[in-house]
Amino acid sequence: MSDSTLARLAGHFALMSLFAIGGANSALPEMQRVAVELEHWMTARQFTDVFALAQVTPGPNVIVVTLIGYQAAGLMGALVATLAMCGPSCLFAFYVGRISDRLQGARWSATQQGLLPISIGLIAASGFVVATAAAHNVAAVLVTLATALLCFTTRLNPLWIFAMAALMGLADLL
Repeated sequence: MSDSTLARLAGHFALMSLFAIGGANSALPEMQRVAVELEHWMTARQFTDVFALAQVTPGPNVIVVTLIGYQAAGLMGALVATLAMCGPSCLFAFYVGRISDRLQGARWSATQQGLLPISIGLIAASGFVVATAAAHNVAAVLVTLATALLCFTTRLNPLWIFAMAALMGLADLL
């Protein structure tokens, strides 16, 4: 761990936090680009594993940031990345929340409505990045497509899908 790694973690995640409209998962493509392609803190497979681990743990989805920071620079990296991802956006939300009552009914509501499709697009891009990294063989691609279809067409609890994928992994089918 070096101070420059911590500074890069802080810089990348502080900037991402301000553009993560819809939550940390909406910044997943950028996280993957930074952690895998730009900084080489982990491989694409490790990134997918870290994302999967973050999804099955209880708590907020921002845990993926903590795990990336840990991979890059240990415990201090986990702390720096998490604070950098949460700090700027929390401060921004605090101050916007304070003035939002005064903006009720103004053009602000149009801005809020415009953010919804942006959030959906960013989250869809995140899903594409994770699916691409997980598609390391034909079986994995088929499971990814079947999962997407099941999620889109049914109201099946995603935990059942996770359980089936885990069983397939244990059976060495993926």
